[in-house]
Amino acid sequence: QVQLVESGGGLVQPGGSLRLSCAASGSVFDINTLGWYRQALTNERELVALITKGGNTNVAQSVKGRFTVSRDNAKNTAYLQMNGLKPEDTAVYYCKIITTGGYTYWGRGTQVTVSS
Repeated sequence: QVQLVESGGGLVQPGGSLRLSCAASGSVFDINTLGWYRQALTNERELVALITKGGNTNVAQSVKGRFTVSRDNAKNTAYLQMNGLKPEDTAVYYCKIITTGGYTYWGRGTQVTVSS
């Protein structure tokens, strides 16, 4: 079993920055891919960015150039640095991992609100 806890969300003005963290605990020795997803009030959950165990990244076109995903394998933590935030980035942000055995785990999410 793996537990994920997201943190770092909050209220920020347009153009501002936030850094989200996703801390994994439990059977964390076999984490393969870490991903960040978001879900706005009326939308489906969508992929924001992901990073593999080897450090390869994939970032959604809508946030490319503004958001950066990284991970610290020693701390079992993933990060999402969000710069140049826009009101349309407002959503609940979720962390997801896929283990080497193919199991998927989700965190409970952290709210990000971009508003003046």
